[in-house]
Parts: sequence; structure tokens; C-alpha cells
Amino acid sequence: MYAPIDKFLMRGVAGGWIGLSVRLTVLALCLTVTACVGVEHKDTLPTVPSVDLARYAGTWYEIARLPMWFQRHCVDSKAIYTSRPDGSIGVHNECRTDRGRVDRAEGVATVFDPKTNARLTVVFDNFFARLFGSSRDGNYWILALDPEYRTAMVGTPDRRFLWILSRTPQLEEATYQRLVEQATRLGFPTTDLMRTRRPAAF
Repeated sequence: MYAPIDKFLMRGVAGGWIGLSVRLTVLALCLTVTACVGVEHKDTLPTVPSVDLARYAGTWYEIARLPMWFQRHCVDSKAIYTSRPDGSIGVHNECRTDRGRVDRAEGVATVFDPKTNARLTVVFDNFFARLFGSSRDGNYWILALDPEYRTAMVGTPDRRFLWILSRTPQLEEATYQRLVEQATRLGFPTTDLMRTRRPAAF
């Protein structure tokens, strides 16, 4: 007489677990879809309206950055941009490490958005290319640039990486804080910013 009761109980328990499993699966699916929708509809980063690439060329000193794996030993970095006959920009990066070594990388930047010249794609000729990568929207977006081309802020559209740049090795604190505030409003994790530890001479 107990077998039928046990059978019904087992069916009820099994049914309950199946129902719970289905509900959890649906919930997980909803959360996943919601998360994906959130990523897909994340506001597009606004760039500066126009960039004169000839004026932008030259030396830029890194003032601060969001951490990148290949820059983990860098204590002082700078980039030198040069105009090329084909309209692209030559990129020469230098990084002084915490061991006193100077690492260098060569790359090429091409304009992704010719209407503004504010969105570019940078590709390096070594392992930097695999680490930095590129995207269909470019990976070098100029988010801030003062009228005199003395300071700039560059980021990636996924908000993972950010650089605050200056024509001079040092940047006024007020200007730095203003750029940090702008980056925060744009959704960058500015609490993770690493400021350059620049020696007296570079």
C-alpha cells in the first residue's frame, strides 16, 4: 500500500524540481538577455567634433591610463605620431619600465571616421596587435582635445582603456582633474586610473 504513495510523492518531487529548474532556466535566460541588451544599447562615446591630424602629430606624453597588461611595467610612456603620404599616421610608442629599460613599438593608425578624424584604428607590428586589437568601430577614439592641441584624452569604445595625454611631461592638476571628471561622466572606471611616475628627465 505504500508503493503507490511513494510513487506519487516521487512524481510530485520530480515535478517540483522540473518546474523549479525551468523557472531558474527562464530567469537565467532573462538575466542574460537583459545584460546583453544593456551592453548592446550602451551609449556611444561622444568624440570631439573635428581633429586636424597634421596638428595632432608630434609627441604626446602619457599622464595617466587605465591599466593594460602590456604596460604593467611602464612607469613613463610617450607616443610620437607622424603623418604618412598615404594619409595614415605612423605610431611610435616608448615605455620606460620599472627596471630602467626602454621598450618600443611601431604601429600605424588609419582614420575610421573621415568626417571627424576622431575615430581611428591603430595596429602594431608585434604582439601589441593581439593584445590591443581593433574593432569594427576603431580602437582609438579622441574624446577630448583642447583648442591648442596641448592636452588630449583617448579611449576605446568599450571603455576598457583610457589615456590622458599632454604635450608636456607634466600636466596642471586642475586640467587633469577636469579630464578625469569628463571620463567619469562617460562611464570609464576612473578609480582604476594609474598616473605616470615620471622622473625629472625623460
